[in-house]
Amino acid sequence: MPLFTTRQRKARLMPELDDQPLGKVLKSLRQPPMPGMTDVQVGLMAQLLDASHRDWDRKAHRVSVLAQCVMASQLPEAWLARDPHDANAIALHGWVECLRAARRGSMPGAQEVLDACHRAADDHPDDPTPWVVILGVLRRLRCSQREVFWAWNEVLRRDRWHRQAYLQMLGYLSPAECGSHMQMMDFIETAQARMPPTAPTIGLELTAATRQYVKHLGIGGPSALLAKDQWRQPAGASPLQRSLDRQRDPARLHHAAALADLNVLAFALVAAHRTAEANGVFATLRGVVTPWPWNALGDPLMAYERASRRALR
Repeated sequence: MPLFTTRQRKARLMPELDDQPLGKVLKSLRQPPMPGMTDVQVGLMAQLLDASHRDWDRKAHRVSVLAQCVMASQLPEAWLARDPHDANAIALHGWVECLRAARRGSMPGAQEVLDACHRAADDHPDDPTPWVVILGVLRRLRCSQREVFWAWNEVLRRDRWHRQAYLQMLGYLSPAECGSHMQMMDFIETAQARMPPTAPTIGLELTAATRQYVKHLGIGGPSALLAKDQWRQPAGASPLQRSLDRQRDPARLHHAAALADLNVLAFALVAAHRTAEANGVFATLRGVVTPWPWNALGDPLMAYERASRRALR
């Protein structure tokens, strides 16, 4: 691996990860409002998603990151008003509505989003993206497992290892939502048994274990103290080791959110006091930080820097 300067390796939040075209669009979206800027920004988002072509994994990453960036603005509504039949405009608007619903606890426009996504799915039968949004809406509405698994299977028919869809199901089947710990573990074990070693979903199992760890840290008190033992118990140690085995060779990681999964791996390795192995993961990350799971320890950049220094020592 080539050497990088301290400046290049400085920790920074990069929601685009290694997607440089996405990064350029995000830079434009963060510009202060100016006359005519809305049309320019909408055009850039449209071009970016069109350029994803049939790379459904890359497209899902771009839609999810764009949605996070514009959810507090009216850009999704502006694009949808300009191009009401554009499948990408419909998908972005639907994803934004799911994010907004997660914050406010309700989704008053859910049926309109579902109807629009069904139309987009009919117009683009090979694209799983509208179905992923449908899955997200059904999850937010706490719909029955029959309805949710129906949408889930529609995604799988189009993209067997769609990372965002698996993460949606992981949340839905958790005890905090509409499932149980047993259902969630069965879901993970079934996926792991069939998953190719380079699938975009290779971080699923460790993500679930890390969510559990972060949950107990957040509770505090005895629960937080017990959380520190998680990575020494089979329920934590085994997923961590399997994840390390799958992701220790960066050349095999081709999915769009690979650096996000490596952030989770680095976090878990440090929590497990496996700092020598974590050092190699930090070297691969080169300072690219995702807010979660580092924000469980406070400011994500500061937490990442503390952990990377600890691994280096």
